[in-house]
Amino acid sequence: MSQLVVVTGGAGFVGSHLCDRLIAAGQRVIALDDFSTGHPSHVAHLEMQPRFELREHDVAGAWPLGLNGVSRIFNLACPASPAYYQHHPVQTTLTSAVGMWQVLEAAHESGARVLQASTSEVYGDPQVHPQAESYHGHVNPIGPRACYDEGKRVAETLCFGYHLERGVEVRVARLFNSYGPRLRSGDGRVVSNFIVQALRGEPLTIYGNGEQTRSFCYVDDTVDGLLRMMESDIEGPINIGNPIEHTVLDLAERVLRLTGSRSRLERRPLPPDDPKRRCPDISRAKRHLQWEPKVSLDDGLRETISYFRRELGMSSRMAA
Repeated sequence: MSQLVVVTGGAGFVGSHLCDRLIAAGQRVIALDDFSTGHPSHVAHLEMQPRFELREHDVAGAWPLGLNGVSRIFNLACPASPAYYQHHPVQTTLTSAVGMWQVLEAAHESGARVLQASTSEVYGDPQVHPQAESYHGHVNPIGPRACYDEGKRVAETLCFGYHLERGVEVRVARLFNSYGPRLRSGDGRVVSNFIVQALRGEPLTIYGNGEQTRSFCYVDDTVDGLLRMMESDIEGPINIGNPIEHTVLDLAERVLRLTGSRSRLERRPLPPDDPKRRCPDISRAKRHLQWEPKVSLDDGLRETISYFRRELGMSSRMAA
């Protein structure tokens, strides 16, 4: 049966892919976005769909009118680009905290279920490895990443506060390093940075010694996890990420190989509070959602490289 679903941040990277999947499943979708980091072009192909609507809206503002009958709200409205949120710490914090409050108030009034797209950044620079949901994190509350890390942490607190005190149905998913088409160049995320630098023949920027690790989850797998989480019977939090760990150096070498680029590596100092190791324990996701990622890193990088070739107007022979 068709439901009315709201996706905040619906013109963003993960949000736009989520809208695709919801429309394909026969749902009615209203995407809300203030276009600070998302872009209407990400969902332009859905404009002719009668079951899809895009509205410009700041999630921290009053809930828009005309959303009666909403049964599901996916809250993905928050800048995830380090390059953006470190230059807009106030907006980022308010988007996470006040935006979450606005969403939960709307859900309390309408009876909708809310899924909060949280982040592995709630674990900070972790002292436990891999990171399980029971780990409470190691976060600097006044560092350059705090606006994002702490904003997401308080959003989780609000979710469970509304659930316990006011009976709002909530689901909390912690996303780990999602990547794929519709990432933005220059957004400070390592996958898009490396691919764009490689395709342009620029040096690949390695911060620190390059031995710090990340886990990379292709966006199709991420969206599948979010959809399963929304319809599950567990509030969470649940990690959604790839448990295969890669060093930043390994990622750089893969990007160079897959693009055919002759770019060199350029080392710079490691930024403050940058996590040294990041890898999810996905035992809960396997048990409660029957979910685990399926797309290999090389296959996902190929799709992402093809996207950036098109965005940059390059042919396959222009990478070198």
